[in-house]
Amino acid sequence: MTETPRNLLTPAQIEAIARAVHEGQTDKAGMPYAEHLRAVAEGVRAGGGDEEQIAAAWLHDAVEDGKLSEQWLREAALSRRTRDIVLAVTKRSGEPPEVYAARILATPGALLVKEADLAHNADPARLAVLDEATRGRLAEKYARMRTLLGLVAGTRPDRPAPTTD
Repeated sequence: MTETPRNLLTPAQIEAIARAVHEGQTDKAGMPYAEHLRAVAEGVRAGGGDEEQIAAAWLHDAVEDGKLSEQWLREAALSRRTRDIVLAVTKRSGEPPEVYAARILATPGALLVKEADLAHNADPARLAVLDEATRGRLAEKYARMRTLLGLVAGTRPDRPAPTTD
């Protein structure tokens, strides 16, 4: 259920915070990191996500990358659901991928954010600019996480395997 108190940060404010804290950061391909955040937020929007999920998409890497603290997240004027999604998609040091995936699956709204994140991370155009070893390692990592999350056809009841009829 969506919270609508008047004192929550607006979508524009959340975007501005995310862009500011990631200012100067680049992704593995050397592109401004804010472009990844924008792509994930747009992927969530295109996937039917709501404003809380889109807010989480903008902030999805902020805690993991050390740009914002968990304390900031707890105290920020964000809905509880947005906070929960951000924490769900925040990888913890030494955490097994299976535990990470289970937390995402157990948090309402988090799967769509992670799915959009994986889609952008695994974009062939983005991967193409990386060296072959890095490209292969990342493609394997993203494919494994997609499988753990049931995002591969046939791994979840709502995503049946394609038929040959």
